[in-house]
Amino acid sequence: MKKTDEQKLSGRPGGLLSLDYNNLMSPAVDEAGLSEADLGAIGEALNSARKNVEGQYKKGLLPFMDLPFQSEEVKKYQSLAENLRKFDNVVVLGIGGSALGAKAVFNALRPLNHNSLPASKRAYPRLFVADNVDPEGFGALLENLDIRKTVFNVISKSGATAETMSQFLVVYDRLKRDLGKTSLKDHLIITTDPQSGVLRKIVDRQALMSLPVPPGIGGRFSVMTAVGLAPLAAAGVNIADFLAGAAAAQQESTAEPMKNMAYLFAGLNWFLTTRKKRASLVMMPYADSLGQVADWFGQLWNESLGKGRLLNGKDANAGQTAIKALGATDQHSQLQLYMEGPKDKTICFLRTETFRQNLNIPRLFDEHPELAYLGGHSLGELLNYEQRGTARALAAAGRPNFTMTMPQVTPAALGYLMHMLEVATVVSGCLYKVDPLDQPGVELGKKYAYGLMGRDGFEDFKAAYDDSLRDDPRYILS
Repeated sequence: MKKTDEQKLSGRPGGLLSLDYNNLMSPAVDEAGLSEADLGAIGEALNSARKNVEGQYKKGLLPFMDLPFQSEEVKKYQSLAENLRKFDNVVVLGIGGSALGAKAVFNALRPLNHNSLPASKRAYPRLFVADNVDPEGFGALLENLDIRKTVFNVISKSGATAETMSQFLVVYDRLKRDLGKTSLKDHLIITTDPQSGVLRKIVDRQALMSLPVPPGIGGRFSVMTAVGLAPLAAAGVNIADFLAGAAAAQQESTAEPMKNMAYLFAGLNWFLTTRKKRASLVMMPYADSLGQVADWFGQLWNESLGKGRLLNGKDANAGQTAIKALGATDQHSQLQLYMEGPKDKTICFLRTETFRQNLNIPRLFDEHPELAYLGGHSLGELLNYEQRGTARALAAAGRPNFTMTMPQVTPAALGYLMHMLEVATVVSGCLYKVDPLDQPGVELGKKYAYGLMGRDGFEDFKAAYDDSLRDDPRYILS
């Protein structure tokens, strides 16, 4: 792996993020917590996992680990971004891994009001990620866009994703009808497999602009490819710094397992799941900017680790369920369950020490103690005290939790976090003894849908679905 000058960071790479797991230890959460002996067992398991991961990497089976080191690709996407600044809107048509990474990074690093600002107050296009085929939602998005000032980035590695291809057909037809066939080259960017698939055939036949999804990179590991970097650069994200943070995480992931964050994150959660019966992991950011990181993490963790078979072919129900929450909002909707409900959850807090914008709370109504104590503080201060108070309350109730803290939400810090979690996912696959890179459980539902939609080759699934429709009217309430 090569390291470019702009990807060298001063100081310890881990300075971009800290992981405090005091509230996972038995002194803090009594018998629910981990002991020093437990940490020793985790360390032994991680040493074995490290050999496995390193072996896979040397065989070229983990190409996502090289993605942070691609300075030439960064220049290409930055150049494309300059060309796209003539547009008012960039719309990503994608779903799952083709959407969640870009949404998370955009939400974290661009102003939260970016898309609502008028063009005169924006240096970059608005970025919309259309990741569902709800006709009302997608229709409303298209109605509110000036198609003449919009470029559509269609993302599907296979070119066979039903949801994305349906959106593509709608957009293709509208562009051709409203602006003429020659407009397609200006208003479409196709991100797909560089060699095969129906989208590649369309690109080659019509000479459309295209970007590659590198071989061996699955959707949920693709945010640091053209899938994420191209639209993010267009929206003004500093993708060079984003990758520099990821490079720091990759470099640190070669350190002793209990002293590098990716392995430690994997090991702690694996042990809590398998030995302490903490089957769910609640990812709870305390910042609106980080809220969609929990969505991205949910796909990464759930789709990678939730497997019905082990690598040796034996049946299993492996995995840890990732759940999204948002502080302080979900203190008032979910926290009651986590405090007093089933003892099957670990809480992971994600916070920032400083906010890009803060608001001071004025000193008013001193005669009312219920309000007076707030004056002189700030909203950011209140939010972080809420997080600290919630973590302490959970620990006092014997509910394990840990906290990851960014000094500030920056491109480098976010790149570090996301790549660290990707590495942790692969390490976890070794610990659970499952393949974290496939998703067989997702495919069957797609095949039934293909059959119902009349796709050639899937007639048997249509027939099987129809044969199963023997619903008993006694169990239908209408």
